[in-house]
Amino acid sequence: MAVEARWYIIHTYSGYENKVAENIEKFVENRKMHDKIFGVCIPVEKVVEVREDKTVEVERKIFPGYVVVKLAVEYSDKEGEENVLKVPDETWHAIRYTRGVTGFVGPDGKPVPLTAEEVRKLGIEDTGADGEGSAKTVTEVSYSVGDFVTITEGLMEGNSGVVETIDTDNGVVRVIVSFMGKEAPIELPLNQVKKAID
Repeated sequence: MAVEARWYIIHTYSGYENKVAENIEKFVENRKMHDKIFGVCIPVEKVVEVREDKTVEVERKIFPGYVVVKLAVEYSDKEGEENVLKVPDETWHAIRYTRGVTGFVGPDGKPVPLTAEEVRKLGIEDTGADGEGSAKTVTEVSYSVGDFVTITEGLMEGNSGVVETIDTDNGVVRVIVSFMGKEAPIELPLNQVKKAID
């Protein structure tokens, strides 16, 4: 019989996500529960912060205080619930009583599996053995559309203008500058512009 598995979210004490994931992995290894607990993941995103002339890449938890686990499920043996999937009691207890875990996410602490769409959005469908999912990258800048900025590098260094668009996917910002008495749009790398001080 093929084993079915689903992703579930567990709530942890704040700041304990890594320790909880590590404890679950050790428990699985020590108790040989590889056939019941398939994976542990802390969903993260890579954030590229552009500040002044520096670009820094940091990893940030998408949901602080939560860990995602992939568990084997079985059909309920209760009358009237024959087609309902549930987490086996042994697995539920193993996860629930891991140090740092406060419970499963769901009504009254009953585990509710993530939908396929939720798994896709979290980027955990390709989670490897190390618990790392495919982290998405987000770019953050210290200025926004409409802000007055100063150009810090290149041919237009020292000139100022107004941000017209920010394209974080391609790493460029479009700035309207006054050049030789006329307004002209120019595109620059995100790190060549900083917010002008009022």
